[in-house]
Amino acid sequence: MSAQDLNPTFSDKDYHMIAEFVHKTAGINLLEGKKELVRTRLGKRMRQLAMSDFRTYFQHVMKDDTGEEIIFLLDALATNLTSFFREDQHFVFMGKTLLPKLEEKRRGKGSHRLRVWSAACSSGEEPYTIAMVILEKSPYFGLGGDCKILATDISTKVLNMAKQGLYGPERMKTVPPMLATKYFKKTGDHMFQVSNQLRELIAFRRLNLMEPLPFKNPLDLIFCRNVMIYFDKETISRLVAKYHQILSPGGYLFIGHSESLSGFTHDFKYVEPCIYMKEE
Repeated sequence: MSAQDLNPTFSDKDYHMIAEFVHKTAGINLLEGKKELVRTRLGKRMRQLAMSDFRTYFQHVMKDDTGEEIIFLLDALATNLTSFFREDQHFVFMGKTLLPKLEEKRRGKGSHRLRVWSAACSSGEEPYTIAMVILEKSPYFGLGGDCKILATDISTKVLNMAKQGLYGPERMKTVPPMLATKYFKKTGDHMFQVSNQLRELIAFRRLNLMEPLPFKNPLDLIFCRNVMIYFDKETISRLVAKYHQILSPGGYLFIGHSESLSGFTHDFKYVEPCIYMKEE
């Protein structure tokens, strides 16, 4: 029997075993309705490995000392949906209010420092959008300044796409034409390549939000949008507390429009829907 003919069995016990592991490892809360999604996505990998049941595959994951199979499992189960200028109100606020305020504060100290974190960058549209807004609205930071954007994700697959910075016409529809012309180069195969000007501002890294955060110096902005919907309340509370700790006084946290910090105990000041500030 070929690997393609295998139809792995998947009991409720198997599902709960994998769901518990994914929650513990990455904070992702796989609800009961996700069982078929898990079966489909992991089933493809199991057929490649010629494994006929999920328990055998899970044992394979746990015995892999390289950690590569755990990364593959999390890559398969992570949901990555994004677009350029998604939830555009955030970028309007950033350009009109936030960056001028930070610029005024830094000018007084003679500093050009700006540190931004895109905490679940997926295939790169969010950090590239942030870079465009900074260059357009605050050359003080973006042109010859001390601006750095860290873009992280748990999925190595989407990070590789982000690093490549190559997007098709459908992905480019939400980029204003002026910015598309300025910051992208059309390739011979009708794709669009991100400019070096944007690339130079961004560092892409793999990061699991459940692990200790690697920041030694405070951040000015954190974008963690449409990520916490996959976490339970306890995980969200821990994560929000960590975000508050690593932000500079006067720094901002952006979350997704489908998310809210109401009902959680936290130290952030509410600014407007989905935007919070660490008080100075």
